[in-house]
Amino acid sequence: MELKMPLMVVFLLLLFITTVIADYLRPLPRKDLEFHWKPRHSSHPQQVHISLAGEKHMRITWITEDESSPSMVEYGTVPGVYTSVSKGETTSYSYMFYNSGKIHHTVIGPLKDNTTYFYRCGGQDLEFNLKTPPSQFPVTFAVAGDLGQTGWTASTLDHIHQCNYDMHLLPGDLSYADYQQHRWDTFGQLVQPLASTRPWMVTQGNHEKESIPLLKAGFESYNSRWKMPFKESGSTSNLYYSFEVAGVHVVMLGSYADYDEYSDQYEWLKVDLSKVDRKRTPWLLALFHVPWYNTNKAHQGEGEGMMSAMEPLLYAAGVDIIFAGHVHAYERTKRVNKGKSDHCGPVHVTIGDGGNREGLAHKYIHPTPEWSLFREASFGHGELKIVNSSHAFWSWHRNDDDEPVQSDQVWITSLASSGCLMDKIHESRKILLAP
Repeated sequence: MELKMPLMVVFLLLLFITTVIADYLRPLPRKDLEFHWKPRHSSHPQQVHISLAGEKHMRITWITEDESSPSMVEYGTVPGVYTSVSKGETTSYSYMFYNSGKIHHTVIGPLKDNTTYFYRCGGQDLEFNLKTPPSQFPVTFAVAGDLGQTGWTASTLDHIHQCNYDMHLLPGDLSYADYQQHRWDTFGQLVQPLASTRPWMVTQGNHEKESIPLLKAGFESYNSRWKMPFKESGSTSNLYYSFEVAGVHVVMLGSYADYDEYSDQYEWLKVDLSKVDRKRTPWLLALFHVPWYNTNKAHQGEGEGMMSAMEPLLYAAGVDIIFAGHVHAYERTKRVNKGKSDHCGPVHVTIGDGGNREGLAHKYIHPTPEWSLFREASFGHGELKIVNSSHAFWSWHRNDDDEPVQSDQVWITSLASSGCLMDKIHESRKILLAP
């Protein structure tokens, strides 16, 4: 008892610091969703979600309460007919007074492109289906960060469900569990209808950290539940990785992993970008949580350290679009670099408006900087349809409107087709290939 009391005091203090202290006032939060417990067999697969796991492979993740349940996925292209089987690995974790279920990660493949597969987990009768991404253009990404578990979240997910997309990109802040581990479970239940059918590629935000000084390192829950293809991309950390799909190279970076020029993440990024073949993947995207170009008063300047270290790398590599979250609003910039418009820089999109319980960030800096094109404090999601090697159509959809209503839209031309990359050859070699 003497040991437990100080631990509880530390825990409550951390909760206060992470949820109360802020440098701006938020509007009243949207009501959290209620999740009613339903009796299930202990081996029943729960919280099923999928992600890419290297070329032509997919990782199936699910949780069971039964420790003896096998980490096995049976799959095929016809409902109820499973012509292939894969076995995987398991993990679990404890957090204060919480013990997770058995977390299964099983990689299936090789899989055909743009094909629907039917699968079941752990030998159970419940059947799921997934659709693999295409190998050629067009390819469509749904984009929404800072989701949480509110009525607004449910609206966002409903809008995304109406979108004919191939993959979901999420730039951090998933469950908003904030140390309450059961909320990781309810988040998994909430997103399963979508996340079990299309790959969800995510990176971490501040709400995933959940560290307790001297007791718990950060990101244990996140890393245990949302395993991304970091090993497949040569990374040593689940907090940053890359993948390729249908002519697009996507870099997922960690705003809360070390990023200075002596860090493992920085060195990995240099190597990863130096290997990108723009003839094979003419589009280059990057995602991370804390925005670098932000005209909202919320979280103003928080991305400056990472920007100072990594913007030269991304600029030299010719990144086309950068997505970030953290700020609970939407904003799109011109192509920009070093704090001003640059026709060879990336377009920055802040899209931390998925529906979290903290509400929207309404206050903006005035006058508006010349590089900011569109900004609005509304919940919503984005859709990026890359039509071919040179053109993509970006649209943002407010939750207040029907999904077909495009609140912001723009055609974007790739840097690979603009001549900018030819201008960058010397600079990129100097920066990306430097020892």
